[in-house]
Amino acid sequence: MALTNPAFTAPEFSPRGNVAGARGTGVPTPPPGYQQNVSAQQLGDLYDRPAASSYETDRMSYEDTIKKAFIGFGVLVLGAVAGWAITPVVGPLIFAFALVGFVLALVNTFKKKPSGGLVLAYAAAQGLFVGGISLLYSGFGGGVVPVAVIGTLSVVGITLALFMSGKVRSSPRATKIFLIALLGYAAFSLVNFVLVTFGVIGGFGLFANPLFNLALMGLVVVLAAYSLVLDFEAVKHGVENGAPRSFGWRAVFGIMVTVVWLYLELLRFVAIFSSSD
Repeated sequence: MALTNPAFTAPEFSPRGNVAGARGTGVPTPPPGYQQNVSAQQLGDLYDRPAASSYETDRMSYEDTIKKAFIGFGVLVLGAVAGWAITPVVGPLIFAFALVGFVLALVNTFKKKPSGGLVLAYAAAQGLFVGGISLLYSGFGGGVVPVAVIGTLSVVGITLALFMSGKVRSSPRATKIFLIALLGYAAFSLVNFVLVTFGVIGGFGLFANPLFNLALMGLVVVLAAYSLVLDFEAVKHGVENGAPRSFGWRAVFGIMVTVVWLYLELLRFVAIFSSSD
């Protein structure tokens, strides 16, 4: 989310950014003494040479970012499996991983040079928390976790497919509406959390009404889908701007934040529906 996800605020992800070229052309500046007059044979050899990989150019690419995404989300899933397994042993201590994940999220967000190790550490900590809280929510019914997982994968998959087809793009007006809705939902969730914490309202609080819960779930799905569109656009800008290859980790981190948020929200919504049956 270039405009909303702090992970994508770096100029490398800006549609106007350029970190690779000379005077914004995207073409590296020739070194001193560069000989411009080359023979036809030399030109032929240059054209026949295979394209340089992201490792050779040290620039961000779709292929390298996808590889990093598989690694990052793989660590997240393994962490979730471990969190599910240890929660019966450690109990409420599983929430400590949420705090660790939050701290690592701040570090990854504000660190100028992305670090793959820190992103994977965030994925592991967040995975442990996600696995633990998933086990707790499974107490509302055996289908709560599978439905939340399928719902999350469906939203991500459909949004990615529509984005790759070019049928879905962001716009300044839609982004403004998105920001207002996101801030409104965040404020509502905060008020609900305070009311439940201090015992003013029991259970799930203001979310308990099934019809209201359904409307909020629809809102969250739309917000998450648009967030992903902004995330994917930021990745596209990063590749087009020739951002350093390490920024692929920043992109994976940003997308992971959106996906985890969507999953946790769906987990709560589905649990509420199960408890109202």
